[in-house]
Amino acid sequence: MNRRDTASPDTAVTLALGEDYPELRHSVRRICEGFPGEYWRDLDDKRAYPTEFVQALTKSGFLGALIPEEYGGAGLPLRAAAVILEEINASGCTASPAHAQMYIMGTLLRHGNEKQKQRYLPGIASGELRLQAFGVTEPTTGSDTTQLKTRAVRQGDHYIVNGQKVWTSRALHSDLMLLLARTTPREQVKKRTEGLSVFLVDLRKAKGNGIEIRPIKALINHNTTEVFIENLKVPVEDLIGEEGQGFRYILDGMNAERILVASECVGDGRWLLKKGVDYANERRVFERPIGQNQGVQFPLARAYAELEAADLMCRRAAALFDAGRPCGADANIAKLLASEATWKAADTALQTHGGFGFAQEYDIERKWREARIYQTAPISTNLVLAYVAQHVLGLPRSY
Repeated sequence: MNRRDTASPDTAVTLALGEDYPELRHSVRRICEGFPGEYWRDLDDKRAYPTEFVQALTKSGFLGALIPEEYGGAGLPLRAAAVILEEINASGCTASPAHAQMYIMGTLLRHGNEKQKQRYLPGIASGELRLQAFGVTEPTTGSDTTQLKTRAVRQGDHYIVNGQKVWTSRALHSDLMLLLARTTPREQVKKRTEGLSVFLVDLRKAKGNGIEIRPIKALINHNTTEVFIENLKVPVEDLIGEEGQGFRYILDGMNAERILVASECVGDGRWLLKKGVDYANERRVFERPIGQNQGVQFPLARAYAELEAADLMCRRAAALFDAGRPCGADANIAKLLASEATWKAADTALQTHGGFGFAQEYDIERKWREARIYQTAPISTNLVLAYVAQHVLGLPRSY
């Protein structure tokens, strides 16, 4: 159970409408102005990481938004972090190369001991340390996390880890990685969710010394990788929380992740919709703007309506999270609606632009490709529907 599912039901919940956090949005837009479409197209061509962009966000304190002030962060609520990511994508930039720096540290913050927090969180907040890699998914188990095969066996004052991870984004651009591994064989636990543990791995020491990282060429420039682990030594002091309770710790941060990703997804949708509307007003065919045609108008209008609905769901999920109320269903539904609304906006923008939508210089095809991932990650559409069916509607578990 998520820690927020145990909160008092009497806690007040407020939902801000309109452009909330205007000063924060303005600051994000100012930064994004320095990274126009040419910057991202060049990165795409080179399959490169947006180091300068991430440094700019870090310097402004945005990536430490959710870290408490006592550890050097801004101590902002989840909704504020969601606004930051939304505005990045709504400005035509891409938040995904840096967004994990915001929420991965939540496992350390909520379940790490004070010594670990003091050791790592200030550096993460300042940007001195980058915690952007999350080693969970494996080639043969996918979304069935409880079946993962990576093993960690304790030997004295350290663990020996062997296994493989896949789709571990930003591992080549991260100093630290959260790693989920099985410490108790599955046949020795009563529940399949038991016996998994979380470790904070120092990649600076581990690369070439137990860990090999290989890039995966993918549809989008997501800097994703495979991670091969062979006889990696991890000190006992880098175990987060209690041994065997890692699955619960991982679940604890998933609501925040889904709300944040859904919000940046909405940002992408807003950028794409604006591009489509602007082009529909400017482009003239048969001596009239193409936006005068209902065949062009209606898809754009529907995309707007669906994005507004998704935005409201994102706000509700964040409001519940920040108020300490149960938000699992809301977080999942927000991610579902945002992913589908943004994909509709992407396809509509591409169709509105006609042939020019395929030209890289318009940036539509880049955002179109990027928008597709939200229906697959961080959780697939079908898994969201299965969650809602079981946990909200009370239907039998399907998997």
